[in-house]
Amino acid sequence: MNAEVRKKLLTRVNRIAGQVVGVQRMVDEDRYCVDVLHQIAAIRSALDSLGVELLTRHLESCVVGHGTGSEHHCAKPLTKEQLLAEVQNTLAQFLK
Repeated sequence: MNAEVRKKLLTRVNRIAGQVVGVQRMVDEDRYCVDVLHQIAAIRSALDSLGVELLTRHLESCVVGHGTGSEHHCAKPLTKEQLLAEVQNTLAQFLK
């Protein structure tokens, strides 16, 4: 992942972390439950978007680019069958 993409992802992660802190503050302040639930829904949506972005980057670099040297430095050497199984497992966990 290049530095620009990493910076954008970290900005999103920091925004989500701020939203979570906001929910904690709302609960501490005994805010209206529906308002807290709306904030939680916004966090879940933001996490889903972040996950889709990460999954897309993984597919681009480690799956489509498999064997080209564009893989992440921590990627394990896998056969195509193992790579497909990894993608299937990752999707199954992500979509729960």
